[in-house]
Amino acid sequence: MRAPHPMTHPTEPVHALDVQGLRITLPGTARPVLDGVDLTVLEGETVALVGESGSGKSLTSRSALNLLPPGAVVEGAVRVAGEDVLTMDADRLRTVRASAVAMVFQDPRAAVNPLRRIGDFLTESATLTRVMTRAEATARATELLRAVGLDPAVMRKYPGQVSGGMLQRVVIAAALMGDPVLLLADEPTTALDVTSQAEVIALLAGLRARFGTGLLFVTHDLDLAAAISDRVVMYAGRIAESGPAEALFARPRHPYTAALLASTPRMDGPRGRLAAIEGQPPDLRQALHGCAFAARCPLATEVCDQQVPLPAAAPGRPGHVAACHHSDRLEGSTVDAR
Repeated sequence: MRAPHPMTHPTEPVHALDVQGLRITLPGTARPVLDGVDLTVLEGETVALVGESGSGKSLTSRSALNLLPPGAVVEGAVRVAGEDVLTMDADRLRTVRASAVAMVFQDPRAAVNPLRRIGDFLTESATLTRVMTRAEATARATELLRAVGLDPAVMRKYPGQVSGGMLQRVVIAAALMGDPVLLLADEPTTALDVTSQAEVIALLAGLRARFGTGLLFVTHDLDLAAAISDRVVMYAGRIAESGPAEALFARPRHPYTAALLASTPRMDGPRGRLAAIEGQPPDLRQALHGCAFAARCPLATEVCDQQVPLPAAAPGRPGHVAACHHSDRLEGSTVDAR
């Protein structure tokens, strides 16, 4: 496990990721894709970004690597272990990507070269950036393969010789090669069967505890988020609700969160047609003056169309925050029917 960050008092929580006022505008859009996102991930903590496709989840996570689309106009700060990746030079950014922060993508087969052995995939980044010698990298890869439940003999195999679940474990091991302070998991179970999904989720939780790594988990699945994470829902480039997972899922304070919960399939749920969120996320080609969810929300009033709601804490729950003009009306409403 890594030593405490040198600029942080040992008793203070260390921010693996600290996003402040992140606003990203892309060419051809009438409004920001991300609009003032504030987000923190502590070392050893898991935070989930949950929402529909196009809500800005992946773009938020990739900002921690400064992997942004061409022509993006960026405001705000994205700090990894205290350093702003948006302002550092190319050499420092390369070092940070090789050590301090790593990403696990959706499809493991898209992350590897099918013509290279798995051992080469695991060790080449550490050796090319001179973070480790070849012998050190091989020893580290062997240790991590055992940590993810694989026999080190897999290093001699090619990607096509192992299953998708095994390859995702290899990709997770590769992400941990540099002992990162932050691990970004962008829907890492999408390409896997249900059994493999559960295994990978348990594996990520165990590795987070073992190595003290902060984990930003991107998903559209609220049940997965509840199983592994502590907080956060995003909608249309803004944080809609944030809080401890248990409280957020039991008593949501934002209509979008409640609607996502209501549309989640459950074995013990009511029979009949599955609930769905009507309408579509707002078009990036059109300006947005009020709440992003207003056009789809049964609680919306005139103020929702005219004013962006500010984050406010739930009564008696200071760690549970929602950006909604009508949070006090939500509990017990038809929106909360689950």
